[in-house]
Amino acid sequence: MKNKVQRFGKFLSAMVMPNIGALIAFGFLAALFIDTGWIPNKGFNSMVGPMLTYLIPILIASTGGRMVGGDRGRVVGSIAVIGAVLSNTDITMLMAAMVIGPLAGLCIKKFDEAIDGHMPAGFEMLINNFSAGIIGMLLAMVGYVAIGPLMTGILTAMSSGVNALVERELLPLVAVFIEPAKVLFLNNAINHGIFTPIATAQAAGTGKSIMYMLEPNPGPGLGVLLAYLFFCKDKATKDSAPGAVIIHLLGGIHEIYFPYILMNPLVIIAPIVGNIAAIFWFNMSGCGLMGPASPGSILAYVMMAPGPDMPKVLIGVVLSAAISFAVASVFVKMAGTRSLEDAQKEMAAMKAQAKGLAPVPGTIEKSTEIKKIVFACDAGMGSSAMGATKFRNRLKAGRPDIIVTNTSVDNIPTDCDIAVVQTTLADRAKKSAPQAQLITIGNFLADPALDALYVQLSTGDAPAAPAGENTDIVIPDVPIKKQVIIQDGIHLGQSSVTKEEAIQAAGEMLVKLGYVDDTYIDAMQEREKLVSTYIGMGVAIPHGTTQAKGTVKKTGIVCFQYPDGVDFGAEKAQLVFGIAGIGDEHLDLLSKLCTLLEDPALLETLKTTDDVKWVLHQLS
Repeated sequence: MKNKVQRFGKFLSAMVMPNIGALIAFGFLAALFIDTGWIPNKGFNSMVGPMLTYLIPILIASTGGRMVGGDRGRVVGSIAVIGAVLSNTDITMLMAAMVIGPLAGLCIKKFDEAIDGHMPAGFEMLINNFSAGIIGMLLAMVGYVAIGPLMTGILTAMSSGVNALVERELLPLVAVFIEPAKVLFLNNAINHGIFTPIATAQAAGTGKSIMYMLEPNPGPGLGVLLAYLFFCKDKATKDSAPGAVIIHLLGGIHEIYFPYILMNPLVIIAPIVGNIAAIFWFNMSGCGLMGPASPGSILAYVMMAPGPDMPKVLIGVVLSAAISFAVASVFVKMAGTRSLEDAQKEMAAMKAQAKGLAPVPGTIEKSTEIKKIVFACDAGMGSSAMGATKFRNRLKAGRPDIIVTNTSVDNIPTDCDIAVVQTTLADRAKKSAPQAQLITIGNFLADPALDALYVQLSTGDAPAAPAGENTDIVIPDVPIKKQVIIQDGIHLGQSSVTKEEAIQAAGEMLVKLGYVDDTYIDAMQEREKLVSTYIGMGVAIPHGTTQAKGTVKKTGIVCFQYPDGVDFGAEKAQLVFGIAGIGDEHLDLLSKLCTLLEDPALLETLKTTDDVKWVLHQLS
């Protein structure tokens, strides 16, 4: 059940989250320029309605279409949602966009699969363009006649239910579900999948909504962290709390306080009570936000508050933090000295469990019949490529007949015999390649499951392949001879920072050197939330999601050295390589890096040297 909820909620939030900027832009325009805004302006006010009615549903539908059907799905989804929008322009069709966008992507995907191999030569562009237009038109008609009216009824019913809770002053009780769900990593499913559509509909009529305030309030989590800061008996945990407070309150990364709750599960009572108090106050005082506070930092929370509501919003945050602190302090004082490190490991296990995943041993059937192994990560850009190269080099002496390649987890080929993925991506890998045997690992460079797989494969009796037959290699043995790292992209001796700050620094340098545009940085942070880019042996390779490849201008890699390490979960990375790749142009450098990892002395030097030119020479 958790697996289904997590997958469905993540799918919904994945359509909304890339477009949060549009919702924020709408919120600011409404707050500033509508008739009751801070600085009313008739001209600027004219943009508010079309942005909410047309732009935001089109963005969400196009995102959903692209998630299912690629670029053609994006176009068809954008066409189709217009029908739903025009069926009732008095309601913002966010929910209809979430339905019709993926539906459009699925329809064009199925059409392309059916027509594949049957298009007459020379007619490809004609068929592609007409099929997208005709399918989009038909779905727009379906949206106008059926989907739009259906979603209007559903949204009306949901809004009536919320209004009934508000009128009966029962809305605070939703905190009983919100806070435990956050610790189970269902926060995005609840916030962006349920609350945001309802809130946007309410904000269209009143200019603000309390529904925007329910999940991202930083107060309850802040109270928990402050309780550990002042009363925790374990020194390491106590010393970690100040940094966690800053990350949580200013950065809006609520996941930072989840391990502190897992150290003592009774502490979950504190944020529940704190959020109940805050929601009661917000409801009683008539508070609301103009748009989604994403991420859930105090800065975003305040910026989305209308001017007259800002003091009341701050009071609610402080109230929830104070009550959460008071309750959590009791349980923290009573607790033992369990370490934060143990809790972080438990959190990682719970996150995998929340997605319906379980460790899979590194054992396979019919090892002598294996012909193709695919290493898969989220984007197929970095960690899987390095893992494939290292394992291929390890395997080629004993089993040169086996092809070892890499790809993104959603594009595993049908001829794959073994799929190697990180544990948190196992569910997607099963869906992408149901025919393959699945090996789940912690990291791509050093994992016991890979050792077990190597032993099984290398002790088999399969014949060696004829010379020249093993040609399906993603990272070529002969360098592509394209310089993808330059001296200005190497930064040594950096002071330790948080994981998010390290990724931000790498992303900003990729932007500065002209490799990507600004949106790629957010994609790097989002990629890290999906699954860690730490690959083992003190190396992390943050990069964007699959959807962000279109923002890459040219291939480039930057290197940041942190001698004291950056925490990537339970491990520290001394080397952080920010990657932006087009095609295979960056893979020769990753191949070179794999070679360096085979030499422990050279790797240690790379982690501590202050000679930029030496590093550039090693990586060139």
